[in-house]
Amino acid sequence: MSRYNVCGVLVHARGEKAGNVAELLREMPGTEVHTVTDDGRLVVTVEDTDEQLAIDTIGKLADVAGVISTSLVYHEFDDDDNDDETTVAVTAC
Repeated sequence: MSRYNVCGVLVHARGEKAGNVAELLREMPGTEVHTVTDDGRLVVTVEDTDEQLAIDTIGKLADVAGVISTSLVYHEFDDDDNDDETTVAVTAC
């Protein structure tokens, strides 16, 4: 079974901690930090890995020191297990 699951998450961190938060998030498997602003907003994508589902990783983002809040803003899921057609769900909040 081939499966692709990616989530876009907006992470809000304390401004002075944003750089440190970004480094800690980059160490998490399946997590990529795309943008860090001076006021503490980070644009992050989280994907399933062989060891952990994206939803479990997203739950851990809020536990990182310096993180104020997290918001799921995008989700795409593709399951190639169906031979006839591919199912893709996209949500933007």
